[in-house]
Amino acid sequence: METSTELLRRRPRSLALELVEALGDRIREGRLAAGDKLPTEAEFMAEFGVSRTVVREAISKLQAAGLVLTRHGIGTFVVGLGAAVPFKLAPEQFATLRDVIAVLELRIGIETEAASLAAQRRNADNLRQMRGALDAVAAAVEQGRDAVGPDFQFHLEIARATQNAHFADLMASLGAMIIPRARLDGAAGMSEEQRLYLRRVNAEHESIYDAIRNQDGDAARAAMRTHLANSRERRRRATGAVAG
Repeated sequence: METSTELLRRRPRSLALELVEALGDRIREGRLAAGDKLPTEAEFMAEFGVSRTVVREAISKLQAAGLVLTRHGIGTFVVGLGAAVPFKLAPEQFATLRDVIAVLELRIGIETEAASLAAQRRNADNLRQMRGALDAVAAAVEQGRDAVGPDFQFHLEIARATQNAHFADLMASLGAMIIPRARLDGAAGMSEEQRLYLRRVNAEHESIYDAIRNQDGDAARAAMRTHLANSRERRRRATGAVAG
């Protein structure tokens, strides 16, 4: 019987794909059952003789295939064959203005309640992470750099501050594409008008942060709804403008 290492060397495909096949076989054969927690990255590295990068790529592919689900701070678990594929948005689902507005409407439904829960449950570390993301947004805007990454990080940290892993998992699965200006060109050569515009967007972020810091759930919900509704209206008014 072939060892795990021999299995990985059997065909000239990438190590990550071979690892996906090996783990997929275990799931199909029932050696890894639905609900089982996967071994750690270090354990996979030791068993298969691959790098951490290979392990993470393989886990990502298994997630995309709907075979496993990662819960932030807990681990990665087997979903099982025949289970529903996790919800995700593909790049082609942002092709039109209508698509972007539809995603913003989805976010209004999810993130307004997340903001309220975050205000009630946030801890000191959550606030530090949010503050760091907002400071990174502000610095990027002033330097004329792309602020999409820290913008999305701010929204993700709010989801984490709910202390409900489902909010964080859903936001992570949506990814930075949900920030409308992620569809636009980079911020190189940002005009002063665009910079002022993004400062106003970040002022909305600050209002959300202040409400969460003050543990005011109603104010946090209202501030998030205002921010996302404003983003939706900005997209409707000008398809070529930078939006937040």
